[in-house]
Amino acid sequence: MGSILAENLTKVYPVAIKQPGWQGTLRHLLRREYRSVVAVDQVSFRIAPGEVVGFLGANGAGKTTTLKMLTGLIHPSSGQVQVAGRVPFHREPDFLRAITLVMGQKQQLLWDLPALDSLRINGAVYDLSEREFQQRVAELAELLDLDRQLTQPVRKLSLGERMKAELLAALLHRPQVLFLDEPTLGLDVNAQASVREFLKTYNQRYGATILLTSHYMADITALCERVLLIHQGRLIYDGSLETLLDRFAPYREVKLELTYPEGTERLQGYGEVEAAAGREVRLIVRREVLTQTVARLLAELEVLDLTIADPPIEDVIGRVFRAGTAQTP
Repeated sequence: MGSILAENLTKVYPVAIKQPGWQGTLRHLLRREYRSVVAVDQVSFRIAPGEVVGFLGANGAGKTTTLKMLTGLIHPSSGQVQVAGRVPFHREPDFLRAITLVMGQKQQLLWDLPALDSLRINGAVYDLSEREFQQRVAELAELLDLDRQLTQPVRKLSLGERMKAELLAALLHRPQVLFLDEPTLGLDVNAQASVREFLKTYNQRYGATILLTSHYMADITALCERVLLIHQGRLIYDGSLETLLDRFAPYREVKLELTYPEGTERLQGYGEVEAAAGREVRLIVRREVLTQTVARLLAELEVLDLTIADPPIEDVIGRVFRAGTAQTP
């Protein structure tokens, strides 16, 4: 029941056109003209119950608009969508009980009240008995390592504690489908790791389906075997993260420490210069010429140290978006 299905999902917004000056203002008031902006363009995918899928894209790519259509907050211009066997925009009670939407930059807890008071409101909204409420709060609080924090005013909690309390509130009704939009936004490294571990445990324990957007690639690599990439409103990749890296990273990163600084022009003869600061250089070298290139570097330059590694996943994903396609380059 926790499946997600999108077929040719499209959202087009009419945007008013206004010319400068008083004449443009008058025309804008009397006879307004519009242009169409395509935010999401024929996006199709299927997510099976219990899957954890990363949803990646640059700012303005269409991620949040897609999430809003999947959760029923906005109606698609065309296409079809089903979540947990329901049409989201109908906002049926059974559908609302089956999903949750967590946005890292938004909060639902009341600022001046203890989190526990807000949780009681949520429990009443979802018709939880006192026994169910106490049991679920205790269970989730243990997973999230929350205790006395729930009885403190929300404004006194740290950002990490507040995010954990927000997750507890969003999951109190034990939804089948979780839509998470930047859930670790602004958190420190330890808090991010704690939230990731909680989400992994929650998925394993309850078989929840999770669609996750994040700018922190550590969230994606820790939780998601499959990713969806959206670029300018279109889905450009749907598959495993490992396959994407193999396909779009046919190169290695070579880090050098030289005895003397070298000019960028000379270094470009060995590969793409990612960075060059004094005696430290970072090159991108294609895999098929890696051995020959390393041999040339050692023979032609005075190298103090050399290391070879796979490029950071952030760089790989960035290259995909810059190219606008996930096809083999």
